[in-house]
This record gives sequence, C-alpha cells and structure tokens, in this order.
Amino acid sequence: MSVLLGTDQGVYRWLGPKRKWEQIPTPFDAQPVWAIEQSPHDPAVLLAGTRPAAFYRSEDGGKSWTGIQADLAQTCKFVEVTRVTRFLFDSHDPMLVWASLEIGGVWRSRDGGRTWAQAGSNTVTDDIHGLCVMRVDGRRKLFATTNKGLFVSWDDGDSWEPRVLDSPWQYTRSLVQRADGSGVMFLTNGDGPPGTWGRLFRSDDYGETWRRCSLPGEVNSTMWCVAVHRSEPKLIYICNNFGQIWSSKDGGDTWTKLKREFGEIRSMMLRPLERT
Repeated sequence: MSVLLGTDQGVYRWLGPKRKWEQIPTPFDAQPVWAIEQSPHDPAVLLAGTRPAAFYRSEDGGKSWTGIQADLAQTCKFVEVTRVTRFLFDSHDPMLVWASLEIGGVWRSRDGGRTWAQAGSNTVTDDIHGLCVMRVDGRRKLFATTNKGLFVSWDDGDSWEPRVLDSPWQYTRSLVQRADGSGVMFLTNGDGPPGTWGRLFRSDDYGETWRRCSLPGEVNSTMWCVAVHRSEPKLIYICNNFGQIWSSKDGGDTWTKLKREFGEIRSMMLRPLERT
C-alpha cells in the first residue's frame, strides 16, 4: 500500500527509496483534499474527497481521475464550505464503500465508489467526522462520529442509534479498532474544535460500552486522532487538536505523553519503517 497525503494543493505520494514526497497531478490540484483512501482489495483504486465536497476516483493508482456525480451540499451553516472527512472501504465486500461529510451526512456506494447515494439521515446531525466498520458475530457494525455524539448502524447506514458517553460534551472525532482485530476500540472526544479539553474512551465489547482512559498530563484541546498498525497491534498513538501526542505499548492499558508538542494536528498515521 502507498502512503498518500491530501493537502491544500492536491495529492502527494511518499517515495520511499528517494525519501521525498511527489505530487500526483490531479484535476483538483487547486482544492484542499480532506480525505483520500486506497482500496484494500485493489491498490490501483483510489478515492479522494475535497473541500468544497466532491468525490474523485482513480483506477490506475492516481495516474488519472474521474469526478463522480453526487448531489453533495457545497455550503453549510457552521463551517460555511462542506468537506469530505472520510472514505471507508468494507473489509469483506470490495464494492461497499462509505463516505462522511462535514456537513452533509453519510454517503454509500455499492459499486466500489463509482456511484453514490446518501444513507439514512436519523443521526440527529449531518456533521459527520469519521466512520469505522467491524464484524460482530458475523454481522456488519458501522459507526459514525459526529458533533453530537457516536452513532451505530446495523444495516449499512440506513438507520442509526446513539451511544451516549460519560462526558459533558458528546463531540466525537476519531474511532479506531485495535489492530489485533479484537473488540477493543478507541474513541476521541472533547468540547469541539479546537476545544479546551479532551478525553479518550475505550470499549472492550465492540463499541457497546465505553470507559474513559487515564492520560498523563493536562490535555489542552479536543482529542483528535488514533493511529494503529497490524504489524504491531499493541503500539498505539493518539493526539489532540493542539499538538499533544501520547503513546501506548501495551494495547492501550497505559499511556505515556511525548515531550515534543506540535502545532495543530489533523491527521496521524502509523507505518513500519522501510528496511533497506
């Protein structure tokens, strides 16, 4: 799998041997790219989402792109201009894909991203930040994180039910399953963007119940990202919006705060080192 980066000037690909980023020419170079995903079933298939919200698809690893016709909202009340926040391929069905919009709801494709339709809208809000899917007893369980909490769907997004957190704010951003494929999940929470405090929640039962994790130090903003990798499932990194980072080497049982702090962080990825 390639390492791809969405920026405010199009898409970049990491060239490992050359140790540098290379821009991939696209018809949307002038638009900020908020979401990009490579199909786990076919590495040549890429999906990209922009601000204002639009879908693009490539079948040749990014050499050429096709704009996808979808009735996506272009403006909204709170963030003014809509953006695509996430693409999510189902791990079992290569044709099933979801997309989330801030602000514009959950969208679904049943043909690998060629055509799209909006999924169920009973999430109370159309401000969708992220998506996660897993198998529970042979059934597909889909999650959506929003500005008004966590929602769960058992029918691919047609209907949704809330999961209330023990938190004064229900604002949620990222939801990630631990890379060992177990029922352990991690969810980021806070008082909005960028926020003044943040919390990390953990579930050990496929997202049915949640408990707050203990993080060392003072958390200065909403918790934002969770990064895992199947090559080392017990290693987990998390960050908040204002640049603080924590790591766990025991699968999320304990956490250590990194001394180095950054500016605003919006995305995080964990990848094994390339051996030369």
